[in-house]
Amino acid sequence: MKVLVSLCIFVPLLALATAEEEAILESILRDRSHIEETLRLAADEKAGDYAAALQKLRKIYHNSIRPMEQAYKYNELRQHEISAYPGRTLGDSATDGEITSKPMVLFLGPWSVGKSSMVNYLLGLQDTPYQLYTGAEPTTSEFTVIMHGEKIRTVEGIVMAADSSRSFSPLEKFGQNFLEKLVGIEMPHKLLERVTFVDTPGIIENRKQQERGYPFNDVCQWFIDRADLIFVVFDPTKLDVGLELEMLFRQLKGRESQIRIILNKADSLATQDLMRVYGALFWSLAPLINVTEPPRVYVSSFWPYDYAPDTSRDLFKREEISLLEDLNQVIENRLENKIAFIRQHGIRVRIHALLVDRYVQTFKEKMSFFSDPELVFQEIVDDPDKFYIFKSILAKTNVSKFDLPNRDAYRDFFGINPVSSFKQLSSQCSYTGSCLLEKIERAITHELPSLLGSINSSKNPTLSSCEATGCGEKPKNRYRRN
Repeated sequence: MKVLVSLCIFVPLLALATAEEEAILESILRDRSHIEETLRLAADEKAGDYAAALQKLRKIYHNSIRPMEQAYKYNELRQHEISAYPGRTLGDSATDGEITSKPMVLFLGPWSVGKSSMVNYLLGLQDTPYQLYTGAEPTTSEFTVIMHGEKIRTVEGIVMAADSSRSFSPLEKFGQNFLEKLVGIEMPHKLLERVTFVDTPGIIENRKQQERGYPFNDVCQWFIDRADLIFVVFDPTKLDVGLELEMLFRQLKGRESQIRIILNKADSLATQDLMRVYGALFWSLAPLINVTEPPRVYVSSFWPYDYAPDTSRDLFKREEISLLEDLNQVIENRLENKIAFIRQHGIRVRIHALLVDRYVQTFKEKMSFFSDPELVFQEIVDDPDKFYIFKSILAKTNVSKFDLPNRDAYRDFFGINPVSSFKQLSSQCSYTGSCLLEKIERAITHELPSLLGSINSSKNPTLSSCEATGCGEKPKNRYRRN
């Protein structure tokens, strides 16, 4: 009887304690309404129009660009543009995976600066069984890809690499040790329908690369080459620059328009101290970012709990909304960026084919009955300027000299691909279709610009989207030259 009475008293007290804990938790959690408003998570998108445009883009790529890639083995010269392996068929879905992939947001930076907490905050995963593990010590040892799925589940790295419908198949080249450090998390989230997040292991300056068991810098480069937005996160106590961070910024060279510097945990400092830390951050990074226009720096505390008292709350919230607008701009422009990216890729493939054609033509002109083929071609490869290989391309075509590849790259390229294995462009024509050069030029000059124009003309921003992203400002497109 006493036990029963005790239970009757304890159970209501337990429920009361739980209710009080929830009330306290709600009082210290930050309001998330501005995230949904700025990112327009409640807005319905015309998925059919988006899918139709992607289908047109795939068709243009497979019909007009891919055949030239295969004929002149472009992917053996460059590896970073579109994943494709020699010998794959035109309908292979590994290439389609990258064309149809969502924008990728990459989180980089030292250990325990709040990268995982920031992902948890943006997706609202805090205090759920699915939140990324965080802590004051180095916690994230894997490359974690957070992506959309019909249900919440974890995908092992070996499964992600083996699935040809995804865009992660090329990661197999980094070995099994890396695939064990790669994990995917799928969940049905509105934001993940439009973007994919990648959380990376923190940089630890006192650890040698060999101790990771896989080529960390090479893996980072793979993700950097494919990222649409790169958040490099710091906190006020980790502003020192070591060898690994220097290497990271060298890898980011040329991608400055995608970089956003985040000074996280800003509410842990008084205003005066924060100003000094902000200056120290620029002083530390100045030698590493050698550009006239420095990357945008956001100063705030990106986690779910309320700002510390007596700090610049209004400033931190405005900075947070600015970052969300930046992210929303990448999401809104994802289709235009994809089309412009494929067009830029097609231009590079065309230039490569024109150069290979010129090498083949010069080799045939210099060959005679008594000539040694190896010696003749070696002379051409060693000194292409003597035979006007590159200058003739500039003179006869509308190619910019700034788009020409490195001359040394062709010495290596022809070292593994004999010149005799290539045909001239004039013979790359079929009886039923047009020539390869005509197809790719038509795609570059007419088909892709027309597709891009149709996307832009169909856009009709609503008032809410203008408030979020600013219709008065022209969004920057990293694939277009202004």
